[in-house]
Parts: sequence; C-alpha cells; structure tokens
Amino acid sequence: VTECTCVTATGGTPMELLCASCRRRLVYRCHQSQPSWLRVLALRSTSPVATRTRALHASQLLAHASKVKVQETAPTESHSLDLEEPVPSARTEDEEAIRESYPRRELQLEEWREQKLSLMQLPSIYLKLSKYRLTALVVLTSLAGYTLAPAPLHMGTLLWATSGTALCSAAANTINQWIEVPYDSQMARTRSRVLVRQLISSHHAALFGLTTASVGTLLLWHMVNPLTATLGLANILLYAVVYTPLKRVSIVNTWVGSLVGAMPPLMGWSACTGTLEPGAMILAAILYAWQFAHFNALSWSLRADYSRAGYRMMAVTDPALCKRVALRYSVAMVPICALAPVFGVTTWWFALDSLPPNGWLVYLAWRFYRDSDFKSARKLFHFSLFHLPMLMALLLLNKKRWFWEDSRDRTATVSDIVAVS
Repeated sequence: VTECTCVTATGGTPMELLCASCRRRLVYRCHQSQPSWLRVLALRSTSPVATRTRALHASQLLAHASKVKVQETAPTESHSLDLEEPVPSARTEDEEAIRESYPRRELQLEEWREQKLSLMQLPSIYLKLSKYRLTALVVLTSLAGYTLAPAPLHMGTLLWATSGTALCSAAANTINQWIEVPYDSQMARTRSRVLVRQLISSHHAALFGLTTASVGTLLLWHMVNPLTATLGLANILLYAVVYTPLKRVSIVNTWVGSLVGAMPPLMGWSACTGTLEPGAMILAAILYAWQFAHFNALSWSLRADYSRAGYRMMAVTDPALCKRVALRYSVAMVPICALAPVFGVTTWWFALDSLPPNGWLVYLAWRFYRDSDFKSARKLFHFSLFHLPMLMALLLLNKKRWFWEDSRDRTATVSDIVAVS
C-alpha cells in the first residue's frame, strides 16, 4: 500500500511500487485527482537476475515512467491503474557480471510441489532446526570452560554436560526459528529454513523445541549439577523470550545476544567445579567481546535483509555506532586476555601468545571502521571465525595447572607435562 498524490486529473506523478514478496519494481500513473490509498498486487518475479538488475537502475525506471501512456477513460471509484513492466534496456557490464554470478538453475521457473515428510528426513530437519553449526560452536566453548576449570576431568560428567548443553542450544534455536517465521521469509539468508519452506508444521517444531529444552535441562540437573541446569534454562529463556522479540524493538538486542553467547563457558566451568569463580568470568568476557566484532561485521553485509525484515540492528539504524562498537570490543580483547593469568587460569605466556591474533583482529576492525565497505566487513567476519578457535587453543596450551581424575591433590603444570613426555 502506498500513498499517491496526483498532479492533474488526466495524468499523475510517476511512482515506483515494490513487491513485498519478491521486491519487483513496477511503474504506474494514477488517474485520481485527489490523494488516495492504492493497493497493487504484483506477481512473483521468475527471474532473480532481472529483479536485481532493475534495482541497479532506478533512473532508467523513472525515465521509462514518463513514457507510459495514460488510459483515455474517465476516473472511476475503483482507482484504476495502468501497470507496465519497465522495458529492459541494453545490458550493461554490471548486469552481465550479475547474470554470470548466479547459477543457471535460478533462472528456471519454480513450480509448486507438495511437501511430503518422511522419517528419513527428520534427522536432517532436526539438525537444521537446531542450527547445528551454531550449536557445535556452543558445545566447543562449553568444553573449553570445562577443560580450563581447576578441577579433575571426569569423562562421564563431561559427556553428560556436553549432551545437555547441545540439547539446550537446539531448543533455543528451534524456538527462535518458530517465532521468526514471518520475518525469516523476507530475508534472503533465512528464507530457505525448514519452517519457512513448511517442511514440517509449526506444531511439530514447537514440540521438538519444548522436548529438547525439557530433556536438556533435566539431564543437566540430575546428571551434572543444579547450577549448570539453571544456567542452561536461563540461556534458553534469554535467547528465545528476551533476545528474539527484542531484535525488532531496540539495538540493545546485540548486547543481550552477546550475553547469550557468553553463557556456555560458564556452563562448562560449573559442570566441572559446581561453582562459578573469577576465572570463569574471564572466559565469558572473551566470548562476550568477541561477538561484537563477529556479528557487527556480519550484519553490515546483511543490512538490506535486516531492514526488509524490520530488525533493529546497529548496522541498519546507526551504522556509525556499529563500526565503533566493533572496534571498541576488538581492542578490549587485549586487556581481557591479559587478565587470564592474573586470575590463575593460564600462565603469563598466554598474555603474550594472544597478542598476534588480537592485534590482527584490531587491525581488521580498524579497517572496517575506516573503510565502511563490504570488503572490510567480510574480512573482519571471516577472520573472527578463526580468531575464537585460536584463542581457545592458546588457552588450553597455556593452562596453569592440570588436575588428574584420581586425586584432587595431584596437579601438574604444563612444564611438568612436557618434562615427563
């Protein structure tokens, strides 16, 4: 729906309409002499390339609009419109580059087919609902928290803690997708998700999310300890109940989402020791600060998608703040890592070993702040994917003391282990 203000009774100001589904552009002239509200239905474009090339040449659309013939009929109460698709102009080099970049299968006509669910597809669907890549990262950071805790490593407890954390993460991601179906369908990055494509029903997905949340929390409560179970349940609620709706309300959602990402190391630490100590907060702080460089760089490349879906992200509402925050927390990684040996988590070598990856992260964040373009954002995002595993590996290599399972009094430093080997 768009508001149209005509200039004369016989012709009007050419305007553009944008289809809410496929973003296809249409040009029209209105025949009403008074301001009115008009509703236009556009068919889904069958050519993604044509849609994208039109978006590059809005000036050509306006030039074509002046050539649209006005229908020689009197105005009626139905507010008739003359709709024409813009005449494609000669291909430019940009259009040719875009056409070559898209696979030819996208140019084929999409036909509606009934979705049939089989039991063989359920494991794959459940993995996609769980966002298995994100869940794997959550489990790895939880394992790092468990391994770095100052207590013996019990394999049984470790396996139960890993399983419970994975189930809690799967539950939070499933509920998130269940809530955001109307908005995921408007984003190119998420429109292929299983609930958007209706591969399973929303009731099925909700049941899977509630089941994994219940089983994961009970597993952590009975097989690990109540503190870890409480942290797991709190993280599910924080992600699904607070963070997910907040994405459409305020940019504060990014800080809340970083709290969610900082929780898994605390769960791993508490699973090993049964308590939370200052050393655990160092791990949580590393995860918390890392997410700003990671997500702000990602959201910068997806600003159009987030804007279309109505998400209040820094990259959309305040681009300058988005760049400052990414640089600010990248710089903060250096002193945070330097505090790890102060609280007895690692040796002082970690403060030195972490300087090269942190320094490169700061440099890429500064480039992103200075250039503010797609290239610098993608470089920062891609390096952040390697930065976190490198820090986790350095934390383990420089752990101050290792505790063996047979006795809490039997400890060893890294130098002792190297000497024995």
